[in-house]
Amino acid sequence: MNERYQVRYSTTDAGTRADAAIDAGLRAYMLRVYNYMASGVLLTGILAMLTANSPAMINLLYAQNAAGGVGYSGLGWIVALAPLAFILVLSFGINRLSAVASQALFWAFAGVMGLSLSSIFLLYTGESIARVFFITAASFGALSLYGYTTKRDLSGWGTFLFMGLIGIIIASIVNWFLASPALYWTVSFLGVLIFAGLTAYDTQRIKNMYYEGDAADTATKKAVMGALSLYLDFINMFLLLLRFFGAARE
Repeated sequence: MNERYQVRYSTTDAGTRADAAIDAGLRAYMLRVYNYMASGVLLTGILAMLTANSPAMINLLYAQNAAGGVGYSGLGWIVALAPLAFILVLSFGINRLSAVASQALFWAFAGVMGLSLSSIFLLYTGESIARVFFITAASFGALSLYGYTTKRDLSGWGTFLFMGLIGIIIASIVNWFLASPALYWTVSFLGVLIFAGLTAYDTQRIKNMYYEGDAADTATKKAVMGALSLYLDFINMFLLLLRFFGAARE
């Protein structure tokens, strides 16, 4: 009887230690994802602000259009569209990339995003940008925490959120020609809801991707792709909230 108790205790104790090791590994993995994501956002913000305060860079990226307003120059359009190329390379080529290459592409993507987002400092006051940034950070933190801690399976949200994302992209393109204020605000409102949902959904998805047996190279690439997803959720939610709460420069 005493022998059986010792065996049972030993097995339970080993299981507890294994679970603790997995929990510690998961926390380290998620912390790595958040560190990549936060560092990327910081890099983007710094470069956007520096670019907006550099007359030389402004002259390179922006030009007066036919209507008398300010639009992208030829180089500006290249910079504005470049982030999409980085996303496609990372998304479809991650399995062929090394860990170092995936990290380098992520930082390059965040840097180019900084150049392309410099326009917000020309459109909105610095105070309102800072205010909306902190609103976004608080909302993102709460939503991501929900996605990480909830026991509810959010995988069913994926199809609905993806369809909604495609819908607002199409509506935004259509409104490029229609210039309808009502459609603009409708798309903005729905966009905030969709990226709020994606923040929780992506956090749970990234958490579920963790596997303690991953090689270091694979774990790094998973962390980079997870950071990219959360980065895009944060930036898009920030830009959409800026439409509502940003104060335009006079």
